[in-house]
Amino acid sequence: MASIEVLGLAQQPSKAVRLLERIRNRPELVLVPAFAFILFGGWEYCCRALKISELIVPAPSKIVLALVDGFASGYFLVHLAATVEEIVLGFLIAAIAAFVIGTLISQIRLLEVVIYPYIVALQTLPKVALAPLILIWVGLGIEGKVLVAATISFFPMLVNTIAGLKYTPKNEIDLMRSLSASRWKIFRYVQLPEALPFIFAGLNIGLVLSVLGAIVGEFVGAKVGLGYLILQMNFNLDVAGMFAVLVVLGFLGIVFNGVAQYLRRKIVFWQPEGIG
Repeated sequence: MASIEVLGLAQQPSKAVRLLERIRNRPELVLVPAFAFILFGGWEYCCRALKISELIVPAPSKIVLALVDGFASGYFLVHLAATVEEIVLGFLIAAIAAFVIGTLISQIRLLEVVIYPYIVALQTLPKVALAPLILIWVGLGIEGKVLVAATISFFPMLVNTIAGLKYTPKNEIDLMRSLSASRWKIFRYVQLPEALPFIFAGLNIGLVLSVLGAIVGEFVGAKVGLGYLILQMNFNLDVAGMFAVLVVLGFLGIVFNGVAQYLRRKIVFWQPEGIG
């Protein structure tokens, strides 16, 4: 019995072998941190060796110190909370509006002919130019930034919703009609599931654009927020602080994208990874 147990232990791969096998299957586990080390290490070395002024490009160590100071003092948290609120509210308003309007346009041909050209015309207008008008209409409070974020992120979600609902194969719709299915059942059990990958692709784009919209709104006029913070640091020539805020924005985008991808995997579970 003891010899069998020893033989079984000998046949089990060692931790090093298992680690190498895991790295072979997922090389990004090594490549991602290696790339980050080379990028930021080279950046730090160049800043120190070439004695680049902090007013031009600060070293990563200075940016990290600015991040630590900003969060330790709670100063970044106040502005981060305001920007996140604007992003989430603007995104939700745009997503709901895009889904409702996109569904109506895809189901009612007359609406597509009458309304859609005006929506396209509105989309061609530069939203950055509209932002000052929006803030004049609704004021410098959170409402203006939310509306700017919703306006900028609305169109991609609308287009993807319409495209997804129209993508449904005609033979599936004909099959449901042959079974005397109502229009609602065709939409609920055929069109909507087929459209979900398109809808989530639009949501990913809209989420990124809502971040852009909130920052643009804060650039135009705000009393709080990460965009306002960037303007204040620019005025004070705090370049390291500006880079720190950009790092926060980048991390915020990664978190939002991760949440969107998680929801897509849970809801559109039949779709293969890496698609949509």
